Amino acid sequence: MAFKLNNDISKITNRQTAVAENIVQTVSKILADIKETGDTALRKYIAELDGYTGTNLLVTQEEIADGVQNAGVDFCRILKRAKQQLEDFHTHQQEKSWSMYKENGAILGQIVRPIARVALYVPGGTAAYPSTVLMNAVPAQIAGVKDIAIFTPVKSDGRVPDVILAAAFVCGISKIYKIGGAQAIAAAAYGTETVGKVDKIVGPGNAYVATAKQLVYGVVDIDMIAGPSEILIIADETATPRYIAADMLSQAEHDEMASSILVSTSQSVIDATEIELAKQLNALPRKEIAEVSLQNYGAAVLARDLNHAFEISNGIAPEHLEILTVNPLEHLPKVQNAGSIFLGEYTPEPLGDYMSGTNHVLPTGGTAKFSSPLGVYDFVKYSAYSYYTKPAFDELVADVAKFATLEGLDAHANSVKVRETI
Repeated sequence: MAFKLNNDISKITNRQTAVAENIVQTVSKILADIKETGDTALRKYIAELDGYTGTNLLVTQEEIADGVQNAGVDFCRILKRAKQQLEDFHTHQQEKSWSMYKENGAILGQIVRPIARVALYVPGGTAAYPSTVLMNAVPAQIAGVKDIAIFTPVKSDGRVPDVILAAAFVCGISKIYKIGGAQAIAAAAYGTETVGKVDKIVGPGNAYVATAKQLVYGVVDIDMIAGPSEILIIADETATPRYIAADMLSQAEHDEMASSILVSTSQSVIDATEIELAKQLNALPRKEIAEVSLQNYGAAVLARDLNHAFEISNGIAPEHLEILTVNPLEHLPKVQNAGSIFLGEYTPEPLGDYMSGTNHVLPTGGTAKFSSPLGVYDFVKYSAYSYYTKPAFDELVADVAKFATLEGLDAHANSVKVRETI
C-alpha cells in the first residue's frame, strides 16, 4: 500500500514558526537575571532546568581525555576525515584584505579581520551532535578566530557526551562549558564571573535557545534563526524512487515539523515513490515522527517540465535541494534559491550532513532567498579605510561641501571647507 502524499505545497510554504509568548517571557527573564547577577543566576538556572549542581562549569582536561578514549579510535578517525573534508571546501572561502591606489595619490581599501571570541552552542537532550562541533568550528578556525568556547547542556551527572568531547578534541577546542539552554546564550552574550563575553554566538538549539539568540542579537552577533529541516527533490523519469523515498525520510525523521517535497515530471515516479515510502517507513525506528512529518508537511507535485520544476523550487527556496535527473550538473544554473544543492543519485543530502565538505548549517523557511550557508565569511569582519593627500582632497572639497549643505549638515560642510586651499 502506498503512502499518499499531498500535492498542495501552500501548507508547507506557509509554515508558521512564531514563538509562543510564554517562551519569550521565560527567556527574557533568564536573560535579564543573568545580565544582572551573573553566576548567581546562571547557576540557579542550571540547577533548576538541567539538574546540574556541580561547582565546575568547565570540562576538565581529564574529562576530555576520557571522552576521546571512550569515543574510540575509529570514530576519531571519522571525525578527522570529516574535518579534513570541511577544511578542503571552506579554505576556498577565505578573503583577503585589499588596497587600491588612485592616480591622484588617494589610497582606499578594505581590511579583513577575524572575530575575536565566538561561542559555539551544541544541543544536548536525547541526542548528541558531534557534527555540529565540526560544522561550526572549522570555518571559524579557518577565518582565524582564536577564542572558541563550546556551550552544551548536561544532566545531573555533569557528563558531556563522549562524542562531543572527541569532536572538540579533534578541532583543538578545550574550553567547553557545561551550560545549555537560554542560560548559555545569556552567559555568552553578557559574560559572568565564570564565562567570558563573546562577540558572536553560533549553533542550533531548541525554541528557548533560538529565542535567546534572537533577543541578544545586537549585544552580540548570531549566525541565523534556524527553523525545521526541509528537503526538496527534483526528479525526472530516470530517477530511482527507492532513493527518493530514502532521502525524503532522512529529513522527515528529524521532527514532526520537517518538510519533504518531491517535484517530478513523471507521475509514475511519484506513484512508485509513495509505495517506497510506505515500505521504508515501517523499518524506521523513528517511524512515528517521520510519518507525522510526511502527513503534515510532505508533498509530491507533478511538474509540466523541468523548467516548471525549478520554478517551483526557486519559489520555495529549500534548505536542501536534490537534483535527480539526467545530467544534473547542466541544470545547476537554473537554481536561484537553495541552501545546499545535491547533484545526482550518489550525492544524497546526508552526505552533506557529515562528510562531503559543504556546511550543513543552512538557511531554512525560505530564507535561502536572501541568506547563505554558514561559512568562513560569517567569522570575519570588514573595515574600510581611505587616505587622501592634500591635492586629492582639494579635487573633492567643493562637491562634498555642497552635498553636505543640501542635506542641511553645515558642520559637515565646514569640516571640509576649513581644509580648503586658500
